[in-house]
Amino acid sequence: MSIPRLPTQAVILAAGLGSRLRPLTNHCPKPLVAVGGVPILHNALGALAEAGVKKTTIVVGYRKDAIRASCGHRFRGMDVAYVESSVFEHTGSAYSLWLAREALSAAGDAVLLEGDVFFAPDLLQRLAACPTGDVAAVAPFTAAMEGTAVTLSPTGYVEGFRLKQTGGQFAREELFKTINLFRFTGATLRELLVPALGGLVAAGATRAYVEEVLAGLVGGGSLALAAVNCGDLKWYEVDSVEDLRSAEAMFLSGTLLPT
Repeated sequence: MSIPRLPTQAVILAAGLGSRLRPLTNHCPKPLVAVGGVPILHNALGALAEAGVKKTTIVVGYRKDAIRASCGHRFRGMDVAYVESSVFEHTGSAYSLWLAREALSAAGDAVLLEGDVFFAPDLLQRLAACPTGDVAAVAPFTAAMEGTAVTLSPTGYVEGFRLKQTGGQFAREELFKTINLFRFTGATLRELLVPALGGLVAAGATRAYVEEVLAGLVGGGSLALAAVNCGDLKWYEVDSVEDLRSAEAMFLSGTLLPT
């Protein structure tokens, strides 16, 4: 079955140190850490290429040359470009995304994802099938999770963000974990996201996360962000060695993308 159409452009944030994955990341960038023999970034690029994405821009920083050498400028027929961050040790994901502002402004509709999420290709199919323009992939927040969560309206839109959640908090309200896979329209990127990123950088808030920017846009009423529930699909955000083991246990029970 063919995958429904996604935007033909994507941006992957892959500049961070991956300090929680040490010693694996002492010499290897986090996005190239392998789950069952498949580097996390290769899995993402392969899924994007399979879904019909024509060009992906990767924001790199730590061990950038290793990522360039591993992924090249063509990956399974998809063009790959790079934006470099020289201050990745002192900045957050919002700053990395701001560095890619030219790609965002020129892309039209685009997929945005973090370079530490290992996921099954059908997550992109689920994003593509959602009729709403701006979409976030989410999953029910469980006791084993931590990180950014969202609350949803009865109609399936993100109502608010809850940053730095832990498993002990999830039972207090119905929360959904952000999978860090988004689809945005070109208008949203040009008119909302890029200006908001620019304002953040101008204010000196260079350590902020992308989720903080989205929280401001949603909270201010300028962004209507639909949520598509992917809780029944396979994905894992790999931040630590324990996460890596859990991801391998999940995906080795199924089929991985070929290397």
